[in-house]
Amino acid sequence: MDNTVLKPTTAPDPEREPELRELIRQLPATPRAAHLARRLAVRRMAEWGYPPASDASCTVALLVAELASNAVRHGRVPGRDFRLRLVCEPSARTIRIEVSDAREDCLPAAPQTPTTDEESGRGLFLVDVLATRWGTTPRLPVGKTVWAECDVP
Repeated sequence: MDNTVLKPTTAPDPEREPELRELIRQLPATPRAAHLARRLAVRRMAEWGYPPASDASCTVALLVAELASNAVRHGRVPGRDFRLRLVCEPSARTIRIEVSDAREDCLPAAPQTPTTDEESGRGLFLVDVLATRWGTTPRLPVGKTVWAECDVP
């Protein structure tokens, strides 16, 4: 038996990266799935070279957690899922998070600075602080997508 190890004829080029890296997952509109969305994002960020403890991964994890939680809490329609899309554009040094739900009538309000005695209402304030930019777009045929982008090294 021949135990020769075949080596590639050309070495991989570390400078050459794919133009677009993407994760898309359809998840049930439950709190557990919102938590899973965050874990999936952290795992994918690690695969893309951003370790879980890095600033980029922590920022993306917080943004995904908040947007997915809002989709479950405010965008839920019985029997309909929400969709997570995470896109890394290495050439632009940007991570884009998109969370789509089935409610087009429940758009996020402009974030207000929360007071210390409020028990909720800090989510979009955090998104506004952590994201480079964020917004909403209609989702066809029904619903909306709330997206956030953050710059990464």
